[in-house]
Amino acid sequence: QVQPVESGGGSVEEGGSMSLSCVVTGHLLDTLCMAWFRQAPGKEREGVAGIDSFGRLTYTSSVRGRFTVSRDDGKNTLTLHMNNVKPEDAGLYTCAAGDWCKGELCYEMCASWRGQGTRVTVSS
Repeated sequence: QVQPVESGGGSVEEGGSMSLSCVVTGHLLDTLCMAWFRQAPGKEREGVAGIDSFGRLTYTSSVRGRFTVSRDDGKNTLTLHMNNVKPEDAGLYTCAAGDWCKGELCYEMCASWRGQGTRVTVSS
């Protein structure tokens, strides 16, 4: 069974930086895609950033230029680096993985398996 497990999270000051990590275990295919989602209180879950099966990095527009996603050489760890954090970035961040995904919308499509999530709060 494929299982993403997140780490990191906590409180960050507005304008500050924070990194979240995710390790995916289980029966993994070479075409594994990975992504980060978040859900703020009272709002729907949204895709934030991801890497498709071909290594393409994809981001939602609200974080482009501030957030960077990267994957290690083993292709089973995904890190989200968040810079210039804003109050609207607060929420429950969930890591997800999928067998295959391609294209610029992969950050919101790669979600066959999800982790439990880690919470990010932003103080001002």
